[in-house]
Amino acid sequence: VLWVGGTAVVEGRISLGDLVAFQIYLMMLLWPMISLGWVSNLFQRGEASMKRIRAIMDEAIEEDLDAPRLRTPERRKVPVEFRNVGFKYPVSDRYVLRGLNLTVRPGERVAIVGRTGAGKSTMLALLARLFDPTEGAVVVGGRDAREWTRADLRRVFGIVPQESFLFSDSIRANVAFGFDDPEAAPAPDGPVSRAGLASDLDSFSRGLDTMIGERGITLSGGQKQRVALARALALERPVLLLDDAFASVDPGTEEVILQSLFEHPSRPTLLLATHRRSALLRVDRIVVLDEGRIVETGTHAELIHRGGLYADFYHREEMVEELEAL
Repeated sequence: VLWVGGTAVVEGRISLGDLVAFQIYLMMLLWPMISLGWVSNLFQRGEASMKRIRAIMDEAIEEDLDAPRLRTPERRKVPVEFRNVGFKYPVSDRYVLRGLNLTVRPGERVAIVGRTGAGKSTMLALLARLFDPTEGAVVVGGRDAREWTRADLRRVFGIVPQESFLFSDSIRANVAFGFDDPEAAPAPDGPVSRAGLASDLDSFSRGLDTMIGERGITLSGGQKQRVALARALALERPVLLLDDAFASVDPGTEEVILQSLFEHPSRPTLLLATHRRSALLRVDRIVVLDEGRIVETGTHAELIHRGGLYADFYHREEMVEELEAL
Protein backbone atom coordinates (compact mmCIF):
# COMPACT_ATOMS: atom_id res chain seq x y z
CA VAL A 1 0.00 0.00 0.00
CA LEU A 2 2.76 2.44 0.93
CA TRP A 3 4.81 1.64 -2.20
CA VAL A 4 1.94 1.88 -4.68
CA GLY A 5 0.28 4.80 -2.87
CA GLY A 6 3.57 6.67 -2.43
CA THR A 7 4.39 6.26 -6.12
CA ALA A 8 0.94 7.58 -7.07
CA VAL A 9 1.41 10.63 -4.81
CA VAL A 10 4.84 11.39 -6.34
CA GLU A 11 3.42 11.08 -9.86
CA GLY A 12 0.50 13.36 -8.93
CA ARG A 13 -2.21 10.78 -9.64
CA ILE A 14 -3.57 11.11 -6.06
CA SER A 15 -3.03 13.60 -3.28
CA LEU A 16 -1.24 12.90 0.00
CA GLY A 17 -4.57 13.34 1.78
CA ASP A 18 -6.12 10.59 -0.35
CA LEU A 19 -3.33 8.19 0.68
CA VAL A 20 -3.71 9.05 4.38
CA ALA A 21 -7.50 8.67 4.17
CA PHE A 22 -7.10 5.26 2.47
CA GLN A 23 -4.75 4.12 5.23
CA ILE A 24 -7.21 5.22 7.92
CA TYR A 25 -10.12 3.44 6.20
CA LEU A 26 -7.98 0.31 5.84
CA MET A 27 -7.18 0.32 9.56
CA MET A 28 -10.87 0.79 10.36
CA LEU A 29 -11.72 -2.28 8.24
CA LEU A 30 -8.97 -4.46 9.70
CA TRP A 31 -10.66 -5.48 12.98
CA PRO A 32 -14.10 -6.19 11.41
CA MET A 33 -12.38 -8.47 8.88
CA ILE A 34 -10.53 -10.32 11.66
CA SER A 35 -13.76 -10.55 13.67
CA LEU A 36 -15.56 -12.03 10.68
CA GLY A 37 -13.03 -14.86 10.51
CA TRP A 38 -13.23 -15.39 14.28
CA VAL A 39 -17.05 -15.53 14.22
CA SER A 40 -16.95 -17.98 11.31
CA ASN A 41 -14.57 -20.21 13.27
CA LEU A 42 -16.81 -19.93 16.34
CA PHE A 43 -19.84 -21.06 14.33
CA GLN A 44 -17.91 -24.05 12.95
CA ARG A 45 -16.83 -25.11 16.44
CA GLY A 46 -20.38 -24.71 17.70
CA GLU A 47 -21.70 -26.81 14.83
CA ALA A 48 -19.20 -29.60 15.58
CA SER A 49 -20.08 -29.50 19.30
CA MET A 50 -23.79 -29.60 18.51
CA LYS A 51 -23.28 -32.71 16.38
CA ARG A 52 -21.58 -34.44 19.31
CA ILE A 53 -24.36 -33.42 21.71
CA ARG A 54 -26.99 -34.60 19.21
CA ALA A 55 -25.21 -37.94 18.83
CA ILE A 56 -25.50 -38.47 22.59
CA MET A 57 -29.08 -37.21 22.89
CA ASP A 58 -30.24 -39.34 19.94
CA GLU A 59 -28.52 -42.50 21.22
CA ALA A 60 -31.02 -45.34 21.59
CA ILE A 61 -31.70 -46.65 25.10
CA GLU A 62 -29.50 -49.71 25.46
CA GLU A 63 -31.62 -51.65 27.93
CA ASP A 64 -35.22 -52.14 28.95
CA LEU A 65 -35.90 -49.79 31.84
CA ASP A 66 -38.51 -52.27 33.13
CA ALA A 67 -36.01 -55.14 33.31
CA PRO A 68 -36.03 -56.89 36.72
CA ARG A 69 -33.35 -55.59 39.04
CA LEU A 70 -30.96 -58.25 40.28
CA ARG A 71 -29.55 -58.26 43.77
CA THR A 72 -25.95 -57.09 43.92
CA PRO A 73 -23.72 -60.03 44.90
CA GLU A 74 -22.43 -60.27 48.43
CA ARG A 75 -19.47 -57.98 48.97
CA ARG A 76 -16.05 -59.41 48.09
CA LYS A 77 -17.68 -62.55 46.64
CA VAL A 78 -17.94 -61.55 43.01
CA PRO A 79 -16.13 -63.88 40.60
CA VAL A 80 -15.72 -62.57 37.06
CA GLU A 81 -15.30 -64.73 34.01
CA PHE A 82 -14.70 -64.42 30.27
CA ARG A 83 -16.28 -67.33 28.40
CA ASN A 84 -14.93 -67.71 24.88
CA VAL A 85 -15.20 -63.94 24.40
CA GLY A 86 -14.62 -62.37 21.02
CA PHE A 87 -14.99 -58.65 20.39
CA LYS A 88 -14.64 -56.18 17.57
CA TYR A 89 -15.55 -52.51 17.67
CA PRO A 90 -18.64 -51.46 15.67
CA VAL A 91 -16.56 -49.39 13.25
CA SER A 92 -14.07 -52.18 12.51
CA ASP A 93 -14.08 -55.70 11.07
CA ARG A 94 -10.94 -56.69 12.99
CA TYR A 95 -11.34 -58.69 16.18
CA VAL A 96 -9.62 -57.02 19.14
CA LEU A 97 -10.24 -60.07 21.36
CA ARG A 98 -10.85 -63.64 20.23
CA GLY A 99 -11.39 -66.92 22.08
CA LEU A 100 -10.79 -65.32 25.48
CA ASN A 101 -11.32 -67.60 28.49
CA LEU A 102 -10.40 -66.38 31.96
CA THR A 103 -11.80 -66.78 35.47
CA VAL A 104 -10.86 -64.41 38.30
CA ARG A 105 -11.73 -65.59 41.79
CA PRO A 106 -13.04 -63.23 44.51
CA GLY A 107 -10.15 -61.41 46.17
CA GLU A 108 -7.64 -62.44 43.50
CA ARG A 109 -5.19 -59.85 42.13
CA VAL A 110 -4.56 -60.28 38.40
CA ALA A 111 -2.29 -58.23 36.13
CA ILE A 112 -2.99 -58.03 32.39
CA VAL A 113 0.15 -57.50 30.32
CA GLY A 114 0.69 -57.06 26.60
CA ARG A 115 1.87 -54.82 23.82
CA THR A 116 0.01 -51.64 22.91
CA GLY A 117 -3.19 -52.66 21.13
CA ALA A 118 -3.21 -56.19 22.56
CA GLY A 119 -6.70 -55.68 24.04
CA LYS A 120 -5.99 -54.95 27.73
CA SER A 121 -8.23 -51.89 27.99
CA THR A 122 -10.95 -53.60 25.98
CA MET A 123 -11.08 -56.47 28.48
CA LEU A 124 -11.75 -54.05 31.33
CA ALA A 125 -14.31 -52.12 29.26
CA LEU A 126 -16.25 -55.34 28.61
CA LEU A 127 -16.45 -56.08 32.33
CA ALA A 128 -18.06 -52.70 33.01
CA ARG A 129 -20.36 -53.12 29.96
CA LEU A 130 -19.05 -50.10 28.18
CA PHE A 131 -19.38 -52.56 25.30
CA ASP A 132 -20.99 -55.99 24.95
CA PRO A 133 -18.98 -58.91 23.55
CA THR A 134 -19.45 -59.79 19.89
CA GLU A 135 -19.11 -63.48 20.78
CA GLY A 136 -19.26 -65.42 24.04
CA ALA A 137 -20.21 -63.97 27.41
CA VAL A 138 -18.78 -61.93 30.26
CA VAL A 139 -20.04 -63.42 33.54
CA VAL A 140 -20.17 -61.35 36.74
CA GLY A 141 -21.32 -62.85 40.03
CA GLY A 142 -22.48 -66.02 38.27
CA ARG A 143 -24.68 -64.22 35.71
CA ASP A 144 -24.16 -63.00 32.19
CA ALA A 145 -23.35 -59.28 32.51
CA ARG A 146 -26.13 -58.53 30.00
CA GLU A 147 -28.70 -59.77 32.53
CA TRP A 148 -27.79 -56.98 34.94
CA THR A 149 -29.02 -53.45 34.59
CA ARG A 150 -26.01 -51.26 33.95
CA ALA A 151 -26.62 -49.36 37.19
CA ASP A 152 -26.53 -52.56 39.27
CA LEU A 153 -23.55 -53.96 37.40
CA ARG A 154 -21.48 -50.83 37.86
CA ARG A 155 -22.06 -50.90 41.60
CA VAL A 156 -19.77 -53.94 41.52
CA PHE A 157 -16.83 -52.13 39.89
CA GLY A 158 -14.54 -49.28 40.82
CA ILE A 159 -12.82 -48.07 37.63
CA VAL A 160 -9.72 -45.97 37.01
CA PRO A 161 -9.35 -45.44 33.24
CA GLN A 162 -6.21 -44.47 31.36
CA GLU A 163 -7.49 -40.94 30.82
CA SER A 164 -8.70 -39.70 34.20
CA PHE A 165 -11.71 -37.41 33.81
CA LEU A 166 -11.92 -34.79 36.55
CA PHE A 167 -14.44 -31.99 36.92
CA SER A 168 -13.94 -28.28 37.49
CA ASP A 169 -14.60 -28.57 41.20
CA SER A 170 -12.73 -29.24 44.44
CA ILE A 171 -10.64 -32.35 45.08
CA ARG A 172 -13.17 -33.32 47.76
CA ALA A 173 -16.09 -33.11 45.30
CA ASN A 174 -14.21 -35.11 42.67
CA VAL A 175 -13.43 -37.89 45.15
CA ALA A 176 -17.09 -38.00 46.26
CA PHE A 177 -18.45 -37.89 42.71
CA GLY A 178 -19.54 -41.55 42.62
CA PHE A 179 -21.95 -41.21 45.54
CA ASP A 180 -25.66 -40.59 44.90
CA ASP A 181 -25.48 -37.76 47.44
CA PRO A 182 -21.93 -36.32 47.43
CA GLU A 183 -22.79 -34.07 50.38
CA ALA A 184 -23.49 -37.16 52.51
CA ALA A 185 -20.36 -39.02 51.34
CA PRO A 186 -17.96 -40.17 54.06
CA ALA A 187 -14.80 -38.18 54.75
CA PRO A 188 -12.35 -38.75 51.88
CA ASP A 189 -9.24 -38.81 54.07
CA GLY A 190 -8.90 -42.62 53.98
CA PRO A 191 -9.17 -43.04 50.19
CA VAL A 192 -6.97 -39.99 49.62
CA SER A 193 -4.29 -41.48 51.87
CA ARG A 194 -4.54 -44.92 50.22
CA ALA A 195 -4.21 -43.28 46.80
CA GLY A 196 -0.93 -41.65 47.86
CA LEU A 197 -2.31 -38.12 47.57
CA ALA A 198 -2.10 -37.11 51.24
CA SER A 199 1.53 -36.00 50.92
CA ASP A 200 0.53 -33.48 48.22
CA LEU A 201 -2.26 -31.79 50.16
CA ASP A 202 0.11 -29.37 51.91
CA SER A 203 1.09 -27.95 48.53
CA PHE A 204 -2.55 -27.13 47.70
CA SER A 205 -3.77 -23.74 48.87
CA ARG A 206 -6.99 -25.09 50.42
CA GLY A 207 -6.20 -28.77 50.87
CA LEU A 208 -9.07 -31.02 49.79
CA ASP A 209 -11.19 -27.96 49.00
CA THR A 210 -8.76 -26.69 46.36
CA MET A 211 -10.40 -26.10 42.98
CA ILE A 212 -8.61 -28.05 40.27
CA GLY A 213 -10.03 -26.59 37.05
CA GLU A 214 -11.54 -28.28 34.01
CA ARG A 215 -10.21 -31.84 33.65
CA GLY A 216 -7.88 -31.15 36.57
CA ILE A 217 -5.77 -28.70 34.58
CA THR A 218 -3.98 -27.41 37.70
CA LEU A 219 -2.79 -30.90 38.67
CA SER A 220 0.14 -32.92 37.37
CA GLY A 221 -0.51 -36.16 35.49
CA GLY A 222 0.31 -38.25 38.56
CA GLN A 223 -1.96 -36.17 40.80
CA LYS A 224 -4.85 -36.58 38.35
CA GLN A 225 -4.44 -40.34 38.40
CA ARG A 226 -4.33 -40.40 42.19
CA VAL A 227 -7.51 -38.31 42.52
CA ALA A 228 -9.24 -40.74 40.13
CA LEU A 229 -7.92 -43.68 42.17
CA ALA A 230 -9.14 -42.09 45.43
CA ARG A 231 -12.58 -41.69 43.82
CA ALA A 232 -12.67 -45.41 42.97
CA LEU A 233 -11.41 -46.45 46.42
CA ALA A 234 -13.96 -44.25 48.22
CA LEU A 235 -16.81 -46.31 46.76
CA GLU A 236 -15.38 -49.54 48.24
CA ARG A 237 -16.48 -51.67 45.30
CA PRO A 238 -15.80 -55.43 45.46
CA VAL A 239 -13.88 -55.34 42.15
CA LEU A 240 -11.31 -52.71 41.10
CA LEU A 241 -10.39 -52.22 37.44
CA LEU A 242 -7.18 -50.23 37.03
CA ASP A 243 -6.23 -49.39 33.45
CA ASP A 244 -2.58 -48.34 33.54
CA ALA A 245 -3.46 -46.27 36.60
CA PHE A 246 0.16 -45.73 37.70
CA ALA A 247 1.61 -44.59 34.37
CA SER A 248 2.28 -41.02 35.57
CA VAL A 249 3.06 -41.83 39.21
CA ASP A 250 6.64 -41.75 40.49
CA PRO A 251 8.08 -45.06 41.82
CA GLY A 252 8.08 -44.00 45.48
CA THR A 253 4.43 -42.98 45.47
CA GLU A 254 3.53 -46.06 43.44
CA GLU A 255 5.03 -48.26 46.16
CA VAL A 256 2.86 -46.54 48.80
CA ILE A 257 -0.26 -47.04 46.68
CA LEU A 258 0.46 -50.69 45.93
CA GLN A 259 1.13 -51.43 49.58
CA SER A 260 -2.22 -49.89 50.59
CA LEU A 261 -4.07 -51.73 47.81
CA PHE A 262 -2.60 -55.15 48.48
CA GLU A 263 -2.61 -55.02 52.28
CA HIS A 264 -6.01 -53.42 52.90
CA PRO A 265 -8.32 -55.68 54.98
CA SER A 266 -11.20 -55.41 52.47
CA ARG A 267 -9.06 -57.21 49.84
CA PRO A 268 -11.09 -56.33 46.72
CA THR A 269 -10.67 -58.31 43.54
CA LEU A 270 -8.11 -56.45 41.46
CA LEU A 271 -7.56 -56.43 37.69
CA LEU A 272 -4.68 -54.24 36.55
CA ALA A 273 -3.68 -53.49 32.99
CA THR A 274 -0.10 -52.47 33.68
CA HIS A 275 3.52 -52.67 32.60
CA ARG A 276 5.06 -51.52 35.89
CA ARG A 277 7.43 -54.07 37.42
CA SER A 278 6.55 -53.24 41.03
CA ALA A 279 2.91 -54.20 40.40
CA LEU A 280 3.78 -57.35 38.47
CA LEU A 281 5.86 -58.67 41.37
CA ARG A 282 2.92 -58.36 43.79
CA VAL A 283 -0.04 -59.87 41.93
CA ASP A 284 -1.33 -63.42 42.36
CA ARG A 285 -1.43 -64.11 38.64
CA ILE A 286 -0.28 -62.52 35.39
CA VAL A 287 -2.20 -62.87 32.13
CA VAL A 288 -0.27 -62.13 28.93
CA LEU A 289 -2.22 -60.94 25.89
CA ASP A 290 -0.94 -60.95 22.34
CA GLU A 291 -3.10 -59.92 19.39
CA GLY A 292 -6.27 -60.38 21.44
CA ARG A 293 -5.51 -63.87 22.74
CA ILE A 294 -4.20 -65.13 26.07
CA VAL A 295 -0.79 -66.65 25.30
CA GLU A 296 0.59 -67.08 28.82
CA THR A 297 -0.70 -67.14 32.38
CA GLY A 298 0.97 -67.78 35.73
CA THR A 299 2.91 -66.11 38.51
CA HIS A 300 5.85 -63.82 37.82
CA ALA A 301 8.36 -66.52 38.78
CA GLU A 302 6.66 -69.16 36.61
CA LEU A 303 6.55 -66.94 33.54
CA ILE A 304 10.16 -65.80 33.91
CA HIS A 305 11.22 -69.46 34.21
CA ARG A 306 9.40 -70.33 30.97
CA GLY A 307 11.30 -67.64 29.10
CA GLY A 308 8.41 -66.73 26.78
CA LEU A 309 6.80 -63.47 25.72
CA TYR A 310 6.38 -62.22 29.30
CA ALA A 311 10.05 -62.81 30.14
CA ASP A 312 11.10 -60.77 27.08
CA PHE A 313 8.64 -58.02 27.99
CA TYR A 314 9.75 -57.93 31.63
CA HIS A 315 13.46 -57.74 30.81
CA ARG A 316 12.86 -54.90 28.32
CA GLU A 317 10.83 -53.01 30.92
CA GLU A 318 13.60 -53.61 33.45
CA MET A 319 16.14 -52.03 31.09
CA VAL A 320 13.86 -49.05 30.39
CA GLU A 321 13.36 -48.34 34.10
CA GLU A 322 17.09 -48.61 34.76
CA LEU A 323 17.84 -46.13 31.96
CA GLU A 324 15.19 -43.72 33.26
CA ALA A 325 16.79 -43.87 36.70
CA LEU A 326 20.17 -42.69 35.36
